[in-house]
Amino acid sequence: MSDIFTNQTLTNLIQADTFQETLYNIYIHQPTLNIIEKYWATWYIYMQNDTLATGLMFFLLHEFMYFFRCLPWFIIDQIPYFRRWKLQPTKIPTAKEQFFCLKSVLLSHFLVEAIPIWTFHPMCQKLGITIAVPFPNWLLMAKEITLFFILEDIWHYWLHRLFHYSYFYKYIHKQHHRYAAPFGLVAEYAHPIETMSLGFGTVGMPIFYVMYTGRLHLFTLCCWITLRLFQAVDAHSGYDFPWSLNKFMPFWAGAEHHDLHHHYFIGNYASSFRWWDYYMDTEAGPEAKLEREERMKLKALKKVKVKKH
Repeated sequence: MSDIFTNQTLTNLIQADTFQETLYNIYIHQPTLNIIEKYWATWYIYMQNDTLATGLMFFLLHEFMYFFRCLPWFIIDQIPYFRRWKLQPTKIPTAKEQFFCLKSVLLSHFLVEAIPIWTFHPMCQKLGITIAVPFPNWLLMAKEITLFFILEDIWHYWLHRLFHYSYFYKYIHKQHHRYAAPFGLVAEYAHPIETMSLGFGTVGMPIFYVMYTGRLHLFTLCCWITLRLFQAVDAHSGYDFPWSLNKFMPFWAGAEHHDLHHHYFIGNYASSFRWWDYYMDTEAGPEAKLEREERMKLKALKKVKVKKH
């Protein structure tokens, strides 16, 4: 039986042989639920197995949202009109490169990411991550997702920076840097160790949050993972438009920030925001290098003046 409703009698009343009949019963007996909540409840009641329902939903959500977001960038790469906004306009990914990356990403999805996804629901139950309807209010969800973005960015910055040292880079992270001019699909093209360790920032931060607060809804987690996937794919797109998010939020990293990382193979380690690279002096690119040199010159001049006095 499903934990979607606290009232098991209500669950038994709604349950039907087909998805459509179950949905109809939801509309009859739970009219106050919004449309997403109705379909969410229908899914869990119809499946009659919360572990299977969560595993299948999470896997399909990940696959659909990832490739759904990659598709527009694949199309844009085929249209010369958009080259004016391409960060490395002379490096357009070939069909062969795209296909090779696609095969590798699919292999990773099924062999590396699928197993923890399918075992996620029992952990949710132990941690107190609920699937019940109605969902939390949107303001609470927005606050939680914002916090997850900030925490994941911290995790990503320091671990990503570690992956650029010595053997970590040579045997693990180098695979991701196969493409000096990234494209959407490259977002999850990585060594299995990198996939799991950097991916922990996405799933692990909500886990720490629910361990501390004792509350989190699975739908909030679905929204967070969707937005995180969109951010990762967009950061690897290779395009910086006048309407890109970093034009309205200067602290947002975006493709312009991450493309420099792939181009120069060093610096710009953060995922979503610019502040860690700024404060830790790890910004990438010739402009950042010149600024660092200028700062070093100013510091040297100040030391000379202090010694003279």
